[in-house]
Amino acid sequence: MNDTMTAAYLPGDSTVVMRNVPVPTPGHGEVLLRMKASTICGSDIRCIYHEHLGKGPEGYQGVIAGHEPCGQIVEAGPGCRRFKSGDRVIVYHISGCGVCNDCRRGYMISCTSTHYRRAYGWQRDGGMAEYMIAEEKDLVALPDELSFADGAQVACGFGTVYEGLEKIGISGDHDVLITGLGPVGLATGALCRKLGARKIIGIDVVPERMKIAMDLGLCDHVLASGPDNVAQVKDLTGGNGVERAVDCSAHHAARAAAIRATRKWGKIVFLGEGGTVEFNPSPDIIHDQKTIYGSWVTSIWLMEELVERLVRWNLHPADIITDRFPLDRSADAYALMASGKCGKVAVCQDEELT
Repeated sequence: MNDTMTAAYLPGDSTVVMRNVPVPTPGHGEVLLRMKASTICGSDIRCIYHEHLGKGPEGYQGVIAGHEPCGQIVEAGPGCRRFKSGDRVIVYHISGCGVCNDCRRGYMISCTSTHYRRAYGWQRDGGMAEYMIAEEKDLVALPDELSFADGAQVACGFGTVYEGLEKIGISGDHDVLITGLGPVGLATGALCRKLGARKIIGIDVVPERMKIAMDLGLCDHVLASGPDNVAQVKDLTGGNGVERAVDCSAHHAARAAAIRATRKWGKIVFLGEGGTVEFNPSPDIIHDQKTIYGSWVTSIWLMEELVERLVRWNLHPADIITDRFPLDRSADAYALMASGKCGKVAVCQDEELT
């Protein structure tokens, strides 16, 4: 192993800067990973790549990019209790303090410590490099049945969706509407299929993503976003609307459509970050006995459960990856993801590039 490595940084002007930096050494309770796959999240594009939107401890701190990493341990530091060199692992992308109420529930995403809460690729070095340091407590074992590209999408992508779907419940009794067919929306379709949803309807504005959803069999119907979406969804569901709706778009019109296209007693979950929504509480929610949930990422224990389910269902998150790039072409990877004309984009190394 060399003493230096290549790593990608995001200056916030829609470019990527590649630097040669020292290979880090794991400290107490830490491991050094050989990176195999690191996928790009929409929040990377919205909040870091185009411009640095976060402020203070929540903002990007000029670290190595990438918060969806998956790799293999090449060195375990002193004090590691479970994982060892050679283990294949997924990284939960928020490293919390471990002792606040949220961390003790497994939701490091909601860690309340402004000093110790650090997201990989945001406040501490992430996965867009040849090697990466991770804390052992943030690791989930990657089964042999799943590839590193599968594992990279478990925490922030498929994990976020799984958490939201667990809150609203999905079964064969349910027609489901998905607003926004980016990688999170595609993951929603894939998981709803395995959970037994009767009919899955998707809405998006990007033809490429609409085509991916149909080509992969993740939706039964895909609608172009427009003012008639609520009526169209009701036409596809016998005039009733869907039992469950999942917004992955964060767009105000899509969120409103998700609420209004849901039938009486239905449930809606918002997964997409940012944006706004406007609705009339009485006719849109109260009188129809509907429930709206907010859901932010997932817990590490539910993430472990999801990994087990992926193997059981023979579901491979890598199926929604449309483009893979080597590390030295990270700039092309981010530019493509920013265009929106793709599914998931991954920066890969070693066997994940073949």
